[in-house]
Amino acid sequence: MSISTDEIRSTLARYLDRHPDEADHLRPLSEALNAGADLTSRKEFNGGHVTCGAVVIDHDRRLLLIRHKALGRWLLPGGHLEPEDATLPGAALRELEEETGISWHGAVAPPGHDVTPVDIDLHTIPANPAKGEPEHWHADFRWALWVKEPKVVLQAEEVDGYAWRPRANAPTPKLAAKLAAL
Repeated sequence: MSISTDEIRSTLARYLDRHPDEADHLRPLSEALNAGADLTSRKEFNGGHVTCGAVVIDHDRRLLLIRHKALGRWLLPGGHLEPEDATLPGAALRELEEETGISWHGAVAPPGHDVTPVDIDLHTIPANPAKGEPEHWHADFRWALWVKEPKVVLQAEEVDGYAWRPRANAPTPKLAAKLAAL
């Protein structure tokens, strides 16, 4: 079973119910959904597509960031949807385990954040001529997860470092403010 457009649409609606002030920022995502774009496909470049990420917080209330090789930046664990992903939160958990070795068995969502992401960030991905990819956007659905005693084992193909940082060091100020409230 793969993720449906209806799941993306309903997750976005729940998120915007909590964060109505972000509707303008997420307008390209809403417009793509209304136009019938296949936002689950990493080959959808008529605008962009959906990705999922994990906002991992340890017992010391620190945030896990990984150094992404292709972009050369510190990011949250996460990535593209796969055909076998059944749910958006499940895709975030799969990406977490693939990139960091942290099992979904030890990850717990804060109350009220199990079906609604803590953040949705729409950002531009630069063109990658080597892959034949034009510039496009990612709508990154991010789930907050608490983990106890995380042992990080990096996926060497995509990631070349990790760090536990204060939550204020989140990739965006908007996410940092949301994490301060958790």
